Amino acid sequence: MSAFASVTARRLAAGALAAGALVSVVTLPASAADHPRPERSKVQISAVQYDSPGRDDRSNRSLNREWVEITNTGRRAVNLDGWTLRDEDGHTFTFHHYRLDGRSTVRIHTGEGRDSRSDLFQDRRNYVWDNRSDTATLRNDRDRFIDDASWGHHRHGGHHHGSRHHR
Repeated sequence: MSAFASVTARRLAAGALAAGALVSVVTLPASAADHPRPERSKVQISAVQYDSPGRDDRSNRSLNREWVEITNTGRRAVNLDGWTLRDEDGHTFTFHHYRLDGRSTVRIHTGEGRDSRSDLFQDRRNYVWDNRSDTATLRNDRDRFIDDASWGHHRHGGHHHGSRHHR
């Protein structure tokens, strides 16, 4: 084999190795995509008590028996700062400096009270959720739809479990 042929053979071999390495680099993301991604946290409206039990006398106790529960079904905490919960009439509750832990639920009461990890208060003196029909809508801090729960004349008992619209 001549010196020229030897150099050419080495260049071809080096080129083939480089091409093989390039192919393996290109296929790496495809094989990585086969692995499941870590679970993203999912926040949803899990229950609504829109008709406060007992007489609607606008007492703070009665107002706080009207509530919406928000649940994080994922493992990771979600920062709800700036998220909103709104009714059809535009009454809006905005979350401030609140993180919802993974696999946790927070109850947002209509009346006044002391906020805790599991209970937040809108500090209102009037009812928010209509007993006959209404929709609770949850949006994130970029005003993107997260979830909603609706009820109407066909429902009985004033309590709604779960949400019907996920997007």
